[in-house]
Amino acid sequence: MLSFREITVALRRLEIGRSQPVIAHASLSAFGRVQGGAQTMVGALLAAFDTVVMPVFTYSTMVIPEVGPSNNGLDYGKAQYSNRMAVIFDPEMPADRLMGIVPETLRRHPGAYRSLHPILSFAGVNAHPILETQTYAEPLALIGALAESQGWVLMLGVNHTTNTSIHYAERLAGRKHFTRWALTQHGIRECPGFPSCSEGFQALAPKLENVTRRVRIGKAEVQALPLPEMVALVCEWIQADPRALLCSRDYCQRCQAVRWEIAEQGSGSG
Repeated sequence: MLSFREITVALRRLEIGRSQPVIAHASLSAFGRVQGGAQTMVGALLAAFDTVVMPVFTYSTMVIPEVGPSNNGLDYGKAQYSNRMAVIFDPEMPADRLMGIVPETLRRHPGAYRSLHPILSFAGVNAHPILETQTYAEPLALIGALAESQGWVLMLGVNHTTNTSIHYAERLAGRKHFTRWALTQHGIRECPGFPSCSEGFQALAPKLENVTRRVRIGKAEVQALPLPEMVALVCEWIQADPRALLCSRDYCQRCQAVRWEIAEQGSGSG
């Protein structure tokens, strides 16, 4: 059974400066048995790093209108049931279960602050100025703030399909993002800047090999990547190949929407 000390010592072997902020993604089950569970994992992260941020998204707040922008990666007027099930965003609501127990545990930490985006919120400890950079128009702006602070991406037992920071790099590279809508205490709010699909992101791993640090903790592999270098490499790849990192699923509306936009831009330049 993994202890707090074993996890903390292993994280320090990544040789990331304690004052450098990290954005972490974690699967607790990937580690095997952890004494104290998610509380221990969060405690170890905060023992190793002064500033820890994690996504605590709330997809249950989303609604789909009858009409909206074209090529927006969704079907309008077909979500009556899911719209009825949507809930109003509240800063105290838990993270979506898809996010896992570790982000939710960080959100409930006494020292944590949560950003207020009704779909794409983040929680962090000692991260208030970074989280405050998030806006409705630019929900991933805080990734840029982390990069400016020489931050790191930390993947604990997960791969790049969970790596939210790649979406920020896509945005910088000019890739299409989307508009979504959420229930808030002030009514339905339009939320631009919603990212594309992440199912194809693991194709990025070989290109990031030279900047990736790794340690083994229990049954899990932990990977760490410097945000500025990672963002620059992703931007370079997408600008050289606009279809890079798109998934291969025919039914993926967001990836298809990106392909259609690329095709339109190509035909327009001809």
